[in-house]
Amino acid sequence: MLGTKGRMTQVFDETGRVSAATIISAGPLTVTQVKNAETDGYEAVQVGFGEKAAKNIAKAQQGHFKDLGLFRFVREFRVAGMHQRGDTIDITSFAPGDIVTVSATTKGKGFQGVVKRHDFRGMPRTHGTKHTERSSGSIGAGGFQRVFKGKRMAGRMGGERVTVKNLKVLQVIPETNTLLISGAIPGHPGALVEIVSNA
Repeated sequence: MLGTKGRMTQVFDETGRVSAATIISAGPLTVTQVKNAETDGYEAVQVGFGEKAAKNIAKAQQGHFKDLGLFRFVREFRVAGMHQRGDTIDITSFAPGDIVTVSATTKGKGFQGVVKRHDFRGMPRTHGTKHTERSSGSIGAGGFQRVFKGKRMAGRMGGERVTVKNLKVLQVIPETNTLLISGAIPGHPGALVEIVSNA
């Protein structure tokens, strides 16, 4: 299932226990192509989600979608023999209590230093430290006379695909295509979210 991330809220169960939850506007999805081993070399289902103006979609994609619609997102899932082109997939395949895996792209934070990016402690603020309280310190490697690849240093932070496993579906609201999933989900509000059932 594909969806867009919304705000966070609280959900109370029958016993009064509260759980933090993220609201996701999920689906419906439209199957735009079914791939098979004979013609494509592998089996998969391609789905479209969301809406987009025709002027912002390439002519090749418009021809590919034909009469199915104009989709903002197109993704492919490796499942076989379950759907036909033009089928609609909605959130009724989920039920409260299901365990799911959620993937999304984290918020981009730009160029950040080592204290924020890698949780470095920084320099002591006494004994004459000036202007270097949040610097990384020594990065050398003794007699090698170079800096090893993969060294934790300042750089671009965020904007990475992150997968969170074993989240629980708390509520399913088919009337508004809304899922409430426990816990926090990576990404900014409105970000594309991929939801895969663990069943």
